[in-house]
Amino acid sequence: MKGRQLDHLGIRVELVGMIQGVYDQKLQSQFLSLIRDLEPPGSLNDNVSYDFQFGRVDKQFQSYNGSQVKLRSYGKITKEEDFVVEHLQLEPDANPKIQMEVGIEDYLLIGFEFLKSKFHIKDCIEGRITFIQIKLRIKHMELSIIKKETINTSNNQQSVETETLSKFEIMDGGSIKGENVPVRFYLSSTKLTPTYRNVNNKFSVKYQMMINVIDDEDRRYFRYQDIELWRKKI
Repeated sequence: MKGRQLDHLGIRVELVGMIQGVYDQKLQSQFLSLIRDLEPPGSLNDNVSYDFQFGRVDKQFQSYNGSQVKLRSYGKITKEEDFVVEHLQLEPDANPKIQMEVGIEDYLLIGFEFLKSKFHIKDCIEGRITFIQIKLRIKHMELSIIKKETINTSNNQQSVETETLSKFEIMDGGSIKGENVPVRFYLSSTKLTPTYRNVNNKFSVKYQMMINVIDDEDRRYFRYQDIELWRKKI
């Protein structure tokens, strides 16, 4: 703007935290607004740079970019510039094992045991599968990671969107009674966020592990298990 004069009513920068619905604009909710005045009303005759700082900001919510809802943090002058908020968390004190069974009475019973139920987002899911009863021919078995995003809509309803993020083949082919099969799946291969619980009464995100067993007649036997995810490091 060199050589031109720009009259203005003041220059300020605003730090904003906002929850926005992708489809439901009424879901919008602002949870943070901080303002720093950089210049009183006047005129600009040349290019000018301003230093500013927002100190000790309580960034209570982590950033999230979902299919139905977004949680944004951004600085605003005349242009919005997003930045990402990520919280590091400590390992949970209590982290119980997962033990479950899949099958159909008298024909198929498969036991699953995993060492824990809470994982950091770059963790490894480790466990084993035991064939307790098997009178059917197993063709295929897989583990899936499923994300469920729930938003509280403006008409006091809940909208849930489910997405299968990844699938991991545990075995391909048959097995025998009493056989143990180790399982190891690295979560770093999947794009994940931490578990979000009722953020500002607007949305939640949870994850599930699904075990899917397919026999040679393409019948499916499956079981869902909630898992909790947290962020260990950036």
